Amino acid sequence: MLIAICSAHAADKIRAGKAISVIWAMVPLDVGAKEGLFAKYGVDVEITTMSGGAKLQQGLVAGSLDIGIDGGTGLVFGAKGSPVIGIAAVAGAPSNFAVVVAADSSIEKVADLKGRLLSVATNGSFPQWLIKRLAIAQGWGPEGIRTVALGGFEASVSALETHQTDGFMGAVEGGLTLAEKGKAKLITTMGSYVPHFHNHVLMARKELVADHPDAVKRFLQGFFAAVAYMRSHRDETIKISSEAMHMSNAVMSKTYDDEISMMSSDGAFDPQAIEVLKDTYVEMGMLPEKPATDQLLTTQFVPVKP
Repeated sequence: MLIAICSAHAADKIRAGKAISVIWAMVPLDVGAKEGLFAKYGVDVEITTMSGGAKLQQGLVAGSLDIGIDGGTGLVFGAKGSPVIGIAAVAGAPSNFAVVVAADSSIEKVADLKGRLLSVATNGSFPQWLIKRLAIAQGWGPEGIRTVALGGFEASVSALETHQTDGFMGAVEGGLTLAEKGKAKLITTMGSYVPHFHNHVLMARKELVADHPDAVKRFLQGFFAAVAYMRSHRDETIKISSEAMHMSNAVMSKTYDDEISMMSSDGAFDPQAIEVLKDTYVEMGMLPEKPATDQLLTTQFVPVKP
């Protein structure tokens, strides 16, 4: 639960979690903290990086995290009874996800992926759904590309290097880092396969939303002030991203240029993207039928006006 500090000279502490370490769209947390943008709104953010969406959800349910940033498919947990609710959209079409294979792999194009084995961090995760979406688009059916959940980026890299898998669905920036080292190559990015989507969202504990709505509002103001800062401060953002994600400036530079346009400026939810998300929950067997929107998210904080 939020640690509220009432002193006029102190800030409200919010424990914010990233689902995974290699997603650039989650860097506004680091930028906001580094540049004092959360502090400007009276918020002290403690950032924790988890090893996948499932671990992030566990932290939110247990109360060790107050707010989390995850893939859009993570909103389903609210409809399944978890005490979490979506509070803002972070990014649109998943142009920051890619199929990554070993540098020496015989796979050269999407058509070569039929029947291959790709890893993801968690069963039922957004990357797993993207693999199914890709297979369906190729006319192979949802099981046309096989998947295995290994628990995190490092495990997927290890399996790739030892040829236990044919590749993985993961963050473009992670794939670029491996390619920079001569270990991997990218086959395709996923933005064109799902043009209307929220591939990253912010969600909060319902208790926090109910008891401390002003703190949630100020957190979001700091977050989207960070996004605005990122748009106008390319070099500074690349430096902070490189330090936070432990990736080279070259990889972060390309990532910035490719992905800054997908970042939401105000957190508003796109109704069409939400309907696509609802369809994914049924397609992946997460829910027997499409949930009501208010089971997934609240619009009380958006659009955000820093």
